[in-house]
Amino acid sequence: MPQLPGVHPRAHLVLLMSGRRDEVGEHRVSLSLVDPDGIVRLEHHGAVQMHEPPPGEGEVESPGVIVLDLPAHAAGSHAIVVTIDGAEAARVPFTVSLPPRAAGQVH
Repeated sequence: MPQLPGVHPRAHLVLLMSGRRDEVGEHRVSLSLVDPDGIVRLEHHGAVQMHEPPPGEGEVESPGVIVLDLPAHAAGSHAIVVTIDGAEAARVPFTVSLPPRAAGQVH
């Protein structure tokens, strides 16, 4: 039977970052898991290198797939917050809930 606190193993977050010619270089990227009470339960920090766009293109894209084991301490609305160079770039909301108990199930 699922219970809280718990962990959602192997969750995937797909990011597609884009940058202009004036944004070439290294950028700090952080992911934070925020629970319903606003408490940060998990943080990952790293960097991404934005390269020069091809000739004739104004932007370059950098895809990424992050695989996380997401801890869940309580039911409710959570979010993964993505920051780039200290500024919030995206907020991915999701809800944690337990399945309803089946009739006749022993508690």
